[in-house]
Amino acid sequence: MRVLVTGAFGFLGTAVVRRLATAGHGVVALTSRAEGDLLPTSAAAEVVHGDVRDPSAMKRVVTGVDAVCHLAALTRVRESFEHPREYLDVNAAGTGTLVSALRDEAERSGRVPRIVQASTAAVYGTPVHQPIAEDAATAPTSPYGESKLGADRVILHAAGAHLSAVVFRIFNIAGAVDGRTDEDQTRIIPKALAVARGSAPQLEINGDGTAVRDFVHVDDLARAFVTAVDHSLTGHSAVFNVGATGASVADIIDVVERVTGKQLRVKHMPPKPEPPRLLADTSRIRAELGWKPERSSLAEIVSDAWQVVSTI
Repeated sequence: MRVLVTGAFGFLGTAVVRRLATAGHGVVALTSRAEGDLLPTSAAAEVVHGDVRDPSAMKRVVTGVDAVCHLAALTRVRESFEHPREYLDVNAAGTGTLVSALRDEAERSGRVPRIVQASTAAVYGTPVHQPIAEDAATAPTSPYGESKLGADRVILHAAGAHLSAVVFRIFNIAGAVDGRTDEDQTRIIPKALAVARGSAPQLEINGDGTAVRDFVHVDDLARAFVTAVDHSLTGHSAVFNVGATGASVADIIDVVERVTGKQLRVKHMPPKPEPPRLLADTSRIRAELGWKPERSSLAEIVSDAWQVVSTI
């Protein structure tokens, strides 16, 4: 199949393009970077330039595609509070522009393309019941979560005779593929590894480090995207949680120290009001898509990321 990947040169995009190409798909990599800019090496068959907010660009890039893995988005929760309009513009309105172009192409060509959306667990907010199932109420607590929920709604509303849709509610992505890892030090694993490497002075954690979050290796997640592109759905749309391994902040510190052989300098900050556990119920994706994590032990996630970080 001819598969368009938006955000193809990001952390997740690199892994998804690699997996799609390995599976034999012809990958079209979309980037918003200007033509002529130096781009990382990619397994994509073709590179195209355009902004998801540009209707003419989206009309051009979806021509002839059978599926879209939609990864392009602004993703920093804290930053979203400073730039809420930009987050809504890119994540929600940009998705609407892409979906509109895709439906027009479907009507013109007679094909029924599929869009696989990289959404987020942030749309759920902080539910009391754990693990979180896909039918949990959505109550995002940040502009980022609001913008991604808006994108989900656009996609699910558009699904029908001319478009099928899969929405992945992703928890925390980590690990590394092809020399690419997450470098965003607002997230716990990249920051802990930066401290181990000596490029950050200390790891600040809130309270005693017992808060538990759900992590999935980027390669396991990329494999889920390939499965969603290829799999026959029972209806026009489906929503799946994607997570794998629950780990506390204290667990992460322990594993980072064991993998790197470095003792982290940790500063305990006053506790903040935050949910003690945010874990994914992944029974639906396991049952309906046959997906399960293969590389998402905390030790493998940290080890793969450290192999990249330690050589930078």
